[in-house]
Amino acid sequence: MAHDSIQTQLADYQRRYREIAAQIGEVGLVISGSLAARYNRCGTPGCRCHADPPQPHGPYWHWTTKVNGKTVNRRLNAREAELYKDWIDNDRRLRSLVAELRNTASAATQLILEEERRQGSDKV
Repeated sequence: MAHDSIQTQLADYQRRYREIAAQIGEVGLVISGSLAARYNRCGTPGCRCHADPPQPHGPYWHWTTKVNGKTVNRRLNAREAELYKDWIDNDRRLRSLVAELRNTASAATQLILEEERRQGSDKV
């Protein structure tokens, strides 16, 4: 009876593994890094950015990432910032799905190993 329960659990893990793998296939373009909106003050006295309260210029969008161990910054326009936001969100989603895939695989492998040990002890 325990064997049937283990086979059912294993089938559930395999089904979940396939579901996650299918979701990974649906993730769009990915890019790592972060996106930030920055506001600046100019050097013109009397500009609104020096008023009380100040109204700085911006937003100016910046994407930051690491390439070969070095920080890279890129200034983006509003449309590019929207695209980068989607790609970064996709990257986070992909990382989450891969973590879930690993957890599911780990649970399944533990179950398989326990079953192998149990079967090995039954033969002795």
